[in-house]
Amino acid sequence: MNAIKWYRVMRWLYCHKLNFLSRIVQWLILRLYNSAISGKVQIGAGSYFIRGGISVVLHDDAIIGERCRIGIHLVVCGQGPYKNVAKIGNNVWIGPNVTIQGPVIIEDGVVIAPGSVVNKSVPANAIVAGVPAKIIGFTTELNYNIMDNEATKDGFHPFMEDKRKK
Repeated sequence: MNAIKWYRVMRWLYCHKLNFLSRIVQWLILRLYNSAISGKVQIGAGSYFIRGGISVVLHDDAIIGERCRIGIHLVVCGQGPYKNVAKIGNNVWIGPNVTIQGPVIIEDGVVIAPGSVVNKSVPANAIVAGVPAKIIGFTTELNYNIMDNEATKDGFHPFMEDKRKK
């Protein structure tokens, strides 16, 4: 079972002022998935955690849009002295081991590569990677839809070439 389903129950309880029950579900998510997600977090419809939602830590004021794919070990945290935290748009793909820090806006259609640290706002349809994250391309330049995630191609990538000077 995906942690997002427990989150939906917790969010419903939180919105209906059943705080004690909401805290019980929050504790359950922490124990089952090692994830810190509160009922205050806003996650849009159709968004889900990849691999069940293991080790996800979301700031209470984080906002995540609709149809987002959220990788394992995502950390969304604040950055002093700013009050605001991340606002993530719709159709965003977030790879594993990503940290999103501070008052940033991640617009729609963004892809965040695994292991990235995002500390600046990201424009729509950008592909970002690195520490700190930098734009490495745009999804509009791809000849396929990265959000489809169709696992139809057999085989493996070719071996790397040794490009050292000889």
